[in-house]
Amino acid sequence: MKKWKERLLSKRVLVIDGAWGTEMMKRGLKAGEPPELWNLNRPEDIKTIAKAYREAGADIILTNTFGANSFKLKRAGIICDVKKINRRGTELSREVCEDSLVFASIGPTGEFLKPLGTVSEEEMIACFEEQVEGFIEGGADGVIIETMADLNEAKCALRAVKKCSSLPVGVSMTFNKGERGYTTIMGVTPKRAIEELEKAGADIVGSNCGAGIENMVEIARIIRPVSHLPLWIKPNAGVPQLKEGKTVYPETPEEMARFVPDLIKIGVSMIGGCCGTTPEHIRLIAKEVQKYIALSK
Repeated sequence: MKKWKERLLSKRVLVIDGAWGTEMMKRGLKAGEPPELWNLNRPEDIKTIAKAYREAGADIILTNTFGANSFKLKRAGIICDVKKINRRGTELSREVCEDSLVFASIGPTGEFLKPLGTVSEEEMIACFEEQVEGFIEGGADGVIIETMADLNEAKCALRAVKKCSSLPVGVSMTFNKGERGYTTIMGVTPKRAIEELEKAGADIVGSNCGAGIENMVEIARIIRPVSHLPLWIKPNAGVPQLKEGKTVYPETPEEMARFVPDLIKIGVSMIGGCCGTTPEHIRLIAKEVQKYIALSK
């Protein structure tokens, strides 16, 4: 935990990597194919993506483990060693990260906790524990629980990380704008989510996915007064659009980068990109971060 805190203290703002799924699609990932299997079957492609983000200036590189939980893999008809997939995913980012930190990614299971669904909290925690054990063996510097809509599921993942390790852990929720303002699809407001996550022991809190960077500026303004913890923000490259049968994310690297000063002024300390962002998006975000920090000294 000391390592990432020292890095943040010295640099003030850390740059996170960008999208993995859309980068894998460019390399041939098929619809419905579990991306995490590439950790075993196409490791060089995974290392290429991680290396591209490191070379673009990312201080934090994630891992190709977002959906590497037993619930998701079983639904896809994959019966395999969950720990091995998560360990290998972590090792691949570790092998090319150089001096960047590696934060292992945990995403939603796609299952509902009781009473909405059939999964108990104990089963959910045990599912996430399998991933965390792999992260530890793979040498992760931290864990990010991301793209969460169900606050209770997010807290189960947080409990799993805390139970199995001493790794620093961030939790990033996904909020969408509706008549009530910003909420998760489960109806949880940013204020409630962040307050509960801090109380539950998160080291970092924030938001990713769901919205373009302008909306994320609004979300950051809501979150920042609620918590003293470092704030993690990873917006999509805009709202996805369907063009000629393909999903396109419209926000260019230049469009996203121009909002970086706004995020820093609000107090965001970790900035990256989610769906649709590329190494070029991260390169310009990193350049804007460096420029802002240099001018503010």
